[in-house]
Amino acid sequence: MNARISDSAMYSHLWGTSEIRDIFGERERINGWVNVLGALARAQAKVGLIPEHAAAAVSDETLAGRLDVDRIAEGTRETGHSTLGLIHELRRCLPESAREFVYMGATVQDVTDTWTSMTIKKVGEIIWRDIHRFESLLLELAHTNRNTLLCRRTLGQPGTPTTFGGKVASWADEVRRHVERLVQGKSRWLVGQLGGGIGTLVAYGSHGMQVREHFCAELGLEDPIISWLSARDRMAEFTSVLDNISGTLARIGNEIYALQRPEIAELSEPQGDSVTSSITMHHKRNPELSEHLDTLARLVRSHTTILSESIVSQHERDGRTWKTEWVALPEVCLLTGAALSFAISLIENLEVHHEQMADNMRKYLGETQNPSDPGSAPTMVDLVVKRGRTAHQSESQAW
Repeated sequence: MNARISDSAMYSHLWGTSEIRDIFGERERINGWVNVLGALARAQAKVGLIPEHAAAAVSDETLAGRLDVDRIAEGTRETGHSTLGLIHELRRCLPESAREFVYMGATVQDVTDTWTSMTIKKVGEIIWRDIHRFESLLLELAHTNRNTLLCRRTLGQPGTPTTFGGKVASWADEVRRHVERLVQGKSRWLVGQLGGGIGTLVAYGSHGMQVREHFCAELGLEDPIISWLSARDRMAEFTSVLDNISGTLARIGNEIYALQRPEIAELSEPQGDSVTSSITMHHKRNPELSEHLDTLARLVRSHTTILSESIVSQHERDGRTWKTEWVALPEVCLLTGAALSFAISLIENLEVHHEQMADNMRKYLGETQNPSDPGSAPTMVDLVVKRGRTAHQSESQAW
């Protein structure tokens, strides 16, 4: 049974995407851990610590598929150890000549932290793709409405004339900074972890640094230079960027939510023919998409706070920190992925009511205002659009 509503067949689409959910699935996690152990075995074989045949057996592509998940789960419960159930099942499936060499010299975090870095890479690629798509939609909307006049509002009250394009350009400008943060943080987040029980690589003697270098290279990750068993700033930083992204999407959602109130009616979010806003008040057209962006951001903020707490750890290892990441990190990724998906749908089909924008401006600002002079808004829109489009041309399509 699915106790969590985010796993519900009815409601899971609201709290994540199937694409990101698959990354954190149990079978995918076990497969990932086995891949990490295969890379470790190959690295150890390169420096002569284990036989080549043992490394080949641990690296066998069919190995993960032969593991019994129920056996692993039972072994985990019986031993009270995070990965001993997996180790026992691996040894059962490996040839006798290779069994003693699996997981040699590694600790739980070497496997789980390295796998987490690999999942961050996969999630980052999805976030990168979707935020680029979202930014492109905002740039196009800003450009199309660079001269669309509407009433600027401060503290919820009518202020002076501006353009709708200027408002949207401010959203795009904020999103662009998140794109830059993803670029800047990538080298810090996508690193391997290998240190043994206290991070000293002592199990590998004089070969320790060499083993770790080969290990990271096998997985396409950076060598961290020094173990980070209790240094949890990487996870906190990555999720803080996702928190910022979801916060920006909530800001945009809240703005659209407010501007589609019937008494303002300057925007309307898309609504399919089969969508029902209310079964008791049929006249309503509820702002479901824009409202949900705020809901998702609140949950992301909550989980990000937990991950920030993990920075404060004790000694060389502290399970109170990295074990909370097992719960909080997937949630942040799922929720942010869902938010981007909803935000793309929202902007892609947003209805802009130009005449209502003009009517509201005249109603609240009067005919004495000069509606043909919205200041430098169109010029600023052009600058934002140009910068965003230029950046897209120079940036790689893959994260």
